[in-house]
Amino acid sequence: MAQIIDGKKVAEEIRVELKIKVSKLIQSGKQVPGLVTILVGDNPASQSYVNSKSKACSEIGMLSKIEKHTEDFSEEALLKLVNSYNENKDYHGILVQLPLPKHINEQKIIEAIDPAKDVDGFHPVSVGNLVIGKNTFYPCTPYGVVELLLRYNIPTEGKHVVVVGRSNIVGKPVANMLLQKKKGANAVVTVCHSAAEDLTQFTKSADILIAAIGKAHFIKADMIKEGAVIIDVGINRVEDQASKKGYRLVGDVDFAEVEKKASFITPVPGGVGPMTIAMLLKNTFEAYSRINSGL
Repeated sequence: MAQIIDGKKVAEEIRVELKIKVSKLIQSGKQVPGLVTILVGDNPASQSYVNSKSKACSEIGMLSKIEKHTEDFSEEALLKLVNSYNENKDYHGILVQLPLPKHINEQKIIEAIDPAKDVDGFHPVSVGNLVIGKNTFYPCTPYGVVELLLRYNIPTEGKHVVVVGRSNIVGKPVANMLLQKKKGANAVVTVCHSAAEDLTQFTKSADILIAAIGKAHFIKADMIKEGAVIIDVGINRVEDQASKKGYRLVGDVDFAEVEKKASFITPVPGGVGPMTIAMLLKNTFEAYSRINSGL
């Protein structure tokens, strides 16, 4: 049976580490890191995410603010709002919660954020720096994946990492992060997607398999090799009449079967998910540190 990679435990460790750092700033009378989250519309999932992010900030002593606006908030008004926080010295990280209403060009908004405050890691400057191996802000979920591998001492150098999925949020950035020639990376990386005629020929050769395809229980036990490390980024709702909500959350991996064959595996929930907010906090502290050191 695989060893469980406990994302909740690691995320809590990171929060404690950051809380100690923020406490030292408070004790010395210094400014603390600040994060503003901008929410447009009333998407329930987005509201839940935003509240969780704000609560996590407050719990470790960071300054946190939520800017909530109605669905009809204009693109022009949002651009002005983002720019006002680019200039605001109290906030070192700016996060615009996606998705945005259809009348707003998401890419335009992302590009309006000052790269020095791009704690989501989505600005083209951040993406470009990631690809060429410069110090940058990493998108929070891929950053969480790499951090889990590091903290569980799972070797990546020279290992074959297969990423199933090529999204800009997970697949592409995690592939680029693990390609870099540094500790916790330096892997041989293959990115797979729907155009592959036979996905199994790739997944079966993976030492580390990262599933980020958005299909419940897509990765089966016969698709991996014995002893592979399985990182499941997927979060999917499936019907479950036994649950009060009428559904339960599952990953892209058939956990019950794959767990018997893998060496390490992340559960869903409780694996990669909790790491996302932890790494957002880490990025915000890093943004604060860079701005205050003049970088």
